[in-house]
Amino acid sequence: MNIKLFDSELKVMEVLWEQGPQYAKDIVDVLSERIGWNKNTTYTVIKKCMEKGAVERTEPGFLCTPLVTREEVAQSETEQLIDKMFGGSSELFFSSFLKNQGISEEDAVRLARMIEEAK
Repeated sequence: MNIKLFDSELKVMEVLWEQGPQYAKDIVDVLSERIGWNKNTTYTVIKKCMEKGAVERTEPGFLCTPLVTREEVAQSETEQLIDKMFGGSSELFFSSFLKNQGISEEDAVRLARMIEEAK
C-alpha cells in the first residue's frame, strides 16, 4: 500500500478510526467542534480522502467508512519518509533518530526485543 494523506485528511481519518463508520454530517459536527472547520471544508476533505481510496461513501445518508487502518497509513508514511530522507535505509533512519532523540535504557531493551522478534 502506498497512500499519502495530508494533515487535513488525517483529521477526517482520525474521526473514522476513533468512532468507526460515520455519516458525513456527524464528521462535520466533530471537526467543527474540534478544530473549527465548516461544512464545506469537511466535505471537501472527505472527497479528497475518497479520491485517494482511504474512505468509501455509501448511501443513504453519505455514510463514510475508512478503507485503510491507522497502522497501514503509518507504515506507508514511514516507508515514504525512509525512502525520501534516508535512501531506503532503515539503519540510517534509526541512526539519525537515536542521535537526535536519545533513548532510555528501558526503551533500548524493548527495541532490542522487537528487533530480535522481527528477524
